[in-house]
Amino acid sequence: MGLWNIFTSIKDRAEKFLNEKNVVTDFLGKVEEKTGIKKKVIALGAVSLTGLYLVYGYGASLLCNLIGFVYPAYYSIKAIESPCKEDDTKWLTYWVVYGVFSLGEFFSDIFLYWFPFYYAFKCLFLLWCMAPMSWNGSQIIYNKVVRPVFLRHEATVDNMVSDLSGKAMSAAENLTREVLSTLVKNKTLVTPMPPFTQAEPKSLPSSSGQTANARVAPREPSGEERISVR
Repeated sequence: MGLWNIFTSIKDRAEKFLNEKNVVTDFLGKVEEKTGIKKKVIALGAVSLTGLYLVYGYGASLLCNLIGFVYPAYYSIKAIESPCKEDDTKWLTYWVVYGVFSLGEFFSDIFLYWFPFYYAFKCLFLLWCMAPMSWNGSQIIYNKVVRPVFLRHEATVDNMVSDLSGKAMSAAENLTREVLSTLVKNKTLVTPMPPFTQAEPKSLPSSSGQTANARVAPREPSGEERISVR
């Protein structure tokens, strides 16, 4: 009975999504008009091909991360724009769990990468965390794991963050003070040089003038000099 309720909930959610007006349904509507195949069948085939690609295809990591990001991001934006705050809490919980999972995966990916069908199981895990049902994966993980650990260490983390922020502010102030004092000291040590004035060059006499001065006209002999010569 429980599995049937889960299947019915997923089916209703999928039908509701296919009847909404968005980019995916517009694309599926165009495909339905050209091929004559119903949107439900096209969506089911796309989901099946995606599952097979996650198992055997290249680049399954990128596809898996897109599945875990695009759909929640879309509904997170809708939750922000809606006046209801219940959906905000739901998707905030998902992103907290997604962040914790991504952090743990960063350190264990080198080992989990070789695990058979790892990305298929990862995709199923993310779908479980975002599934529209009462035992949603993100709600369970948050209430059972994240929240107890956070409440247990909340005061310690707050004190640590406060100390780090205070030390960072004091370090920034000290660095700024040292830089300013260094700039002022360098400014006082450097004395300005007097302006350099270039001497005006002396004009040299032209060659034509020198030649004219060098030439001396011959002097004519006087009358007495002419008599003595005779």
